[in-house]
Amino acid sequence: MNRTATTSALAIVAIVMCVDCNSSPGRPSPDSAPVRPEQIVDFAVLYNQNCAACHGSNGKRGAAIALGDPVFLAIADDAAIRQSITNGVPGTPMPAFAESNGGMLSNKQIDAIVGGIRSWAKPDTLRDATPPPYATTVAGDPHLGAMVYATYCFSCHGPDGKGGSQASSIVDGSYLALTSDQYLRTTVIVGSPDSGAPDWRGDVPGHPMSAQEISDVVAWLAAQRPKNSALPNENALADSTGRGLR
Repeated sequence: MNRTATTSALAIVAIVMCVDCNSSPGRPSPDSAPVRPEQIVDFAVLYNQNCAACHGSNGKRGAAIALGDPVFLAIADDAAIRQSITNGVPGTPMPAFAESNGGMLSNKQIDAIVGGIRSWAKPDTLRDATPPPYATTVAGDPHLGAMVYATYCFSCHGPDGKGGSQASSIVDGSYLALTSDQYLRTTVIVGSPDSGAPDWRGDVPGHPMSAQEISDVVAWLAAQRPKNSALPNENALADSTGRGLR
């Protein structure tokens, strides 16, 4: 066998050996390499890992705001949801998730979560109703808020807010110390679908709450917060556009 033939034979043997090596039992396939955490952009995975523990599976039946509630999604825009995920809400259990704020999520991952939450929206939820603004920088009046509470809230939460036959206390110090004014405002507007609490249109049939009444009753609730609670107020929670998730 001449040198050329020998070289060709050796090359063929080498190719065969490489093929056999690549297909040998136990050798990982090229597409089996683990995905690094920062490369995950699947909404279901990201939501279950970062959001479901507080907001519930599919945005329902969690301890925090029901993100899957169509009424909530009708009043909270993408910027508000993104801001809360990015920055968190100081003084509450809502942490900052963005890498830029000490969290573990990239901007791309946050975009994926925002988009996934938005996919739960139902465009015709409010029909012809015009909802109160999600956030406001105008302070409410707690004295007027006491009268608003007596009109719209006492039948369920009791005359002093400490609980009634149909609902629990909303002036409990521990509860108010862990909730922001924006959280309270959001809850007054959207209600609590998981517990059957109505939104701003259903507390008194035929008489939806006005934006000012909502601000006033939130101010009344905030006034019940323990004095040693260092929670940011509603204005501090809103960004320059007046938005904030909680």
